[in-house]
Amino acid sequence: MNFPLPEFISVSASNPWTYVVFGLIGFAFGYTLEMSGFGDSRKLAAQFYFTELTVLKVMFTAIVTAMVLLFGAVGLGILNFNQVWVNPTYLSSGILGGLIMGVGFIIGGFCPTTSLASASTGKIDGMFFMLGGFVGAFLFGETEVLFDNWYANSGYFGRVTLDQVFNLPVGAVVLLVVLMALFMFWGAEQLERIFGKKDLSKEPKLRFAGAGALFAAAVAVVLIGSPSIEDKYNALIFTRAENEQQIAYSADEMLENRLVFISPAEAFKARYDQTINLIYLDVRAEADYNLYHIEDAVNAPQNRLAEILPVLLVEPPANSVFILMSNDETAAVEAWKFLAASAVPNVYILEGGINNWITFFGKEDETLAARPKPGAGDDELAFIFPAALGDRYESCSPDPVKYETLEFEQKIKLQLKRDKSGGGCG
Repeated sequence: MNFPLPEFISVSASNPWTYVVFGLIGFAFGYTLEMSGFGDSRKLAAQFYFTELTVLKVMFTAIVTAMVLLFGAVGLGILNFNQVWVNPTYLSSGILGGLIMGVGFIIGGFCPTTSLASASTGKIDGMFFMLGGFVGAFLFGETEVLFDNWYANSGYFGRVTLDQVFNLPVGAVVLLVVLMALFMFWGAEQLERIFGKKDLSKEPKLRFAGAGALFAAAVAVVLIGSPSIEDKYNALIFTRAENEQQIAYSADEMLENRLVFISPAEAFKARYDQTINLIYLDVRAEADYNLYHIEDAVNAPQNRLAEILPVLLVEPPANSVFILMSNDETAAVEAWKFLAASAVPNVYILEGGINNWITFFGKEDETLAARPKPGAGDDELAFIFPAALGDRYESCSPDPVKYETLEFEQKIKLQLKRDKSGGGCG
């Protein structure tokens, strides 16, 4: 089962009633904050005195519930986690920012979102805290140029999740986090009993049933597991506009109909298309790459694609187009399957690989002097080079004026990624 969530969002956003739904969700969120007491700075500040830990319990309940539902949906194949925006990790600036926000939380009694909820109900302290947030944002914007290199690069780890950090299965991480949360809930109640003189016998018994349900759901996530790359690949559906119709293709059909194979001519002309950010990914071994490669091509050997996947999902602009190339097509096709299953958009394959590129552009390359290699095997270089010059052959960067009138069947159809979304508290 594969639920096309991005397409659903795109279609729904064009319906005016969608904004009514968004408004109702926002209202429900604010209402929940207020009913939980998050609009009262005294209640929020009480957590730092261990007398009232509702904030911790509500926040962690929301976190672990969302986590269990999210990875349950991933395990069932409803959602591709690679399509979920994960804030990149900036360790150094994140620690400093957390300290600043934590001190502000202790002093003011609010975090940014709860101050909005408080201000909306007419509380003066919430209004002043919100005003302070605007002033702080203004000051940051005016002084950011003084330290932008530090906060944007110091301690940068990219898209990192706990399963990667601890090298554990996703289900195991979900279960461990749920167990940690349940222990924290129990510990919070003990702190409230000791410091807040709270009578726990008056607390609703339903909370034990909720804890049991949460634990059971976490165990279910472990048992369901996560879909493999093969499962994700088999569930892929591509939609392409053809003859004013939207036609759906499976991943195998995209390959069989050669809809993702682009000619050397199109791969070359795409470099000068101002509407796209072209990235050549050379998936060959380093030895072949050093012999000959297209100018600006990035060497990303097939066995290292999993390492650079987080970068491909986070770093490039939304209009990026990736062109994969191997000596022929075999390795590039396997790389395409992996990246497509991992939800990297706009991935194409150089038709015939580097061998075809050399055949197409190398005919008049006097610097190349490459001789055909007899008996070249599958996906091997079909030429013998006089020297390993990398991209210093003329055909590695053909003259755009000389090849201005190239004709080709256009295959590249840009699909924009969804915008990034930020995180927050409350």
